[in-house]
Order: sequence, then structure tokens, then C-alpha cells
Amino acid sequence: AGYFGENLQILFQTPWVLVVFSLVFVALAFSMFGYYEIQLPASLQGKIARISNKQEGGHLISVAIMGFLSALIVGPCVAPPLAGALIYIGQTGDALLGGVSLFVMSLGMGAPLLAIGAGVSKLPKAGGWMDNVKYVFGILMLAVAIWLLDRIISPVVSLALWATLFSFSPIAMGVLNSITNTPTPWQRIFKSIGLLVLAYGILLWGLVARGGGDMFAPLSGYGSGAQSEQVHIKFEKIKSNADLDQILLRAKASNQMVMLDFYADWCISCKELERFVFSNTEVVNAMKNSIALQADVTENDEIDKALMARFNIIGPPGILFFKNGIESRGQRIVGEINAQGYLEHFNNAK
Repeated sequence: AGYFGENLQILFQTPWVLVVFSLVFVALAFSMFGYYEIQLPASLQGKIARISNKQEGGHLISVAIMGFLSALIVGPCVAPPLAGALIYIGQTGDALLGGVSLFVMSLGMGAPLLAIGAGVSKLPKAGGWMDNVKYVFGILMLAVAIWLLDRIISPVVSLALWATLFSFSPIAMGVLNSITNTPTPWQRIFKSIGLLVLAYGILLWGLVARGGGDMFAPLSGYGSGAQSEQVHIKFEKIKSNADLDQILLRAKASNQMVMLDFYADWCISCKELERFVFSNTEVVNAMKNSIALQADVTENDEIDKALMARFNIIGPPGILFFKNGIESRGQRIVGEINAQGYLEHFNNAK
């Protein structure tokens, strides 16, 4: 999923694909909430169980077959998280992340079984806490669904969805319900975390009421009377190779550096760059005498593809620096980077 995701990443960012994936996560979440189960047909499970029972213990091949067949039988327990993991890996387009994630997930699934075998007598009794674990996974899947939609919906609508999730989830899990007269430490911790999440959700509703804001800093702007004006690099938008060539000639004549940023609305890393790098005061000051260009390749049409192909850019984000009309290839930035790292590349390209 990770390997092929790198080549199909742009296709996977189209609105209809993102909506479908979001609906899949919502469906998986409702499965975790107990509305239905995702599993193999009962007849097929019976056949698999009979085959598994015929395997002899004490042999590696037999144990491997039994483990494989058992994994199919217990599909309802892991199908929603596994499906969610595969969709997420395909979205990232990172083959290494995909392989490592599934490997770590398999370790996480197997380690509890070893722990169970080593200390059955010390296991907590089955109870409501197991349902709470499923609910938490369901909430995480709803969060991924919103994260996917965040690329194609307006910031205010996105904030409203996050506010809904963070404010209603704790209430649905009973954080406002009174606890027993002798609460356990785990009950106190659960209630405290739930109240913090609820408070955060209320703060997000405040941002929605104000018409937008930074969900990672929901208190910014409060108490100052008005939101302070945020610094940001002033980009000149370009579309085609012809646009770029024209500006490079102009920059060469005026002896100015040129920075070209490949951006797309669906690119999460691009938004991270906008928030942490292009709004950084040191970066903005360093770029004052340079020309900042931004190529919006959201549509991924033939003109966008031609511009990216010219520089062998597979997809955003990508940052290129030009001096005297020629790119400083050694200072090219692909992927995310922090403000200090950006400044190092920029200064080296001068």
C-alpha cells in the first residue's frame, strides 16, 4: 500500500476518493461502536475452524497455518483497525512507513497474546473497560475521517467537525456521569482526560464562532482585543512553465533570488509549511529581497504536470531555489522541513 501509494498519491487526493475513504472510516468507526460487525460469513468461518483443528501441534508449519487461519476467524476484532491502517498508509505514499507500521501493528497484536500466556491469573476481568477501548478506536477512526475531509472542505467547517468530535465524544463515553462513591484511580484518570478533551472541544467551538483560527493554539487571540496580524511570505502565483520563465528572466535582470513552492490544497505537508515555515518571522525577513513563487497544482491538470515534470517533482511539497535563473539543485527541499532548515537551504543557495 505504501509503495504504490507513492505513485497514486495525487490520484488519491481527488475529492471523490477522499469522500469515499472518509465514509469507509465512518463505517469502520460505527463497527467499533457495536452497531454491526465486519467479519467473514459464518459458513466460511466454520470451514476455516475445521481445517485449523486438523493441524498437529509441535510443528512450525502447522503452527503457522493455525495462526493464519485463526487470524481470519478473529477478523471482527482487527478488521476495522487494519483497514484503517491500510487506507492511511496508502494516503501517505511512504513505502517505508507502510512496512514499519504494519510490522509494529503485528507486534502489538502478538505481544498481548504472549503476555496472556505468561500471566493469565493477573489479567483484569472482562467488563466495561473493553467496550471503552473499542469506543476510543472508533473515535480515532472518526478523527481520521475528518483529517481526510480537511483537505477539501473550508477551514470553518473543518473546525466545526473537530469541535463536534472533541466535545460530544467525552459526553457519549459518560465523562459527565457521576462516578461511584469509591472511584478507582483509573476512573479518576479517565474522567480527568475526558474533561480536558471536552474543554478543548468547547475552545474549538469558540474558534468556529469567531470565524476560524488555529486549532493547535485555540487560546491565541483571546484577551488581546483583536487578533494580531500574522506575518507571512507574500507569494506570487504561477501556473505554467511560461509564467516561471518570464519571472526568472525578470529576477535575473534585477539580481534577485527566486523561491518556487509547489503547493496543493490536499497536501497536509504543504499546510504545515504554511503554518510553521512561511509564517516564521525570520523566514519572512530573510525573503524580503527575494521573489517567492507558488505553483498551485491542486487540479493536477496537464499544465501542472508539465511544470512538475520539468523539475522531476512527483508531487508537493517541493521547494526550489533559483539564482541568476538557474536552480540550485543541491538546495532543493522535498517534503517537510522546519524554519531553521529552510533558512539553511535558502542561505546556501544565495
